[in-house]
Amino acid sequence: MRREILDFDEDTQEPIITPEERLAINGGRWFSTLSPALKHDILRCIYVKRFHDGDLIAARGEPPTEWIACAKGAARVSSTSLTGKQIIFAYLEPGIWFGDVSIFDGDKRTHDVYAHGNTTMVCVSRTDFHKILATHVEFYEALMRLQARRIRQLFGLIEDLNTLPLRSRLAKQLLHLKRSYGVPALNHPNEFRISLHLAQEELAQLLGASRQRVNQELKSMEREEAIRIEPGGLVIRNQELLLNISHEIHPV
Repeated sequence: MRREILDFDEDTQEPIITPEERLAINGGRWFSTLSPALKHDILRCIYVKRFHDGDLIAARGEPPTEWIACAKGAARVSSTSLTGKQIIFAYLEPGIWFGDVSIFDGDKRTHDVYAHGNTTMVCVSRTDFHKILATHVEFYEALMRLQARRIRQLFGLIEDLNTLPLRSRLAKQLLHLKRSYGVPALNHPNEFRISLHLAQEELAQLLGASRQRVNQELKSMEREEAIRIEPGGLVIRNQELLLNISHEIHPV
């Protein structure tokens, strides 16, 4: 069951977005490239939804009703096979927008999206989305750039899946998580803790591998002092070593 928590200002009855959440949206790699006028018109249309860990944000097969961005936490994009196996495609970090494809083609949503941890989403209704398109020609070009970036990422993932061993793909995924969720480790300025807590089973689903194989590769990287496995999650100890591992063509 989906649980949505909407916060409102007592005086204006407008949805509340915290300064940190607004900073995450404004600092998004794509959103930050938009003109001030376009950003203003998007932000004036947003409404805020807050979700608890595991809550359903959007369901596969639903009609598209809103354009969404993660402002806090993470959104897990996944699907379930006919045999009941869950496949995780991505964890969307703060600043990432999604849902525009279904709005454009009018078809139903293709994946389930769940909150990973306490998560805040900002949404723009389908009606307002089209109003912004009608007002800002720039919005079309910006969305084309966003789609082009997604296609490049998809081609890269397919290439990695067909050419790289699990060890290299795991290293690349850890580096990506470090860029999105890495925070300096206490007392170790050159180390970074991945603040997004993923169970090994979730990391395995993200890579399309078994938990046992992922565990073996993590233990190997830990012995090489590239990472450290702690009860609270993973710590990147040597980013350069992980980068070298990510470029390995053949397993060692």
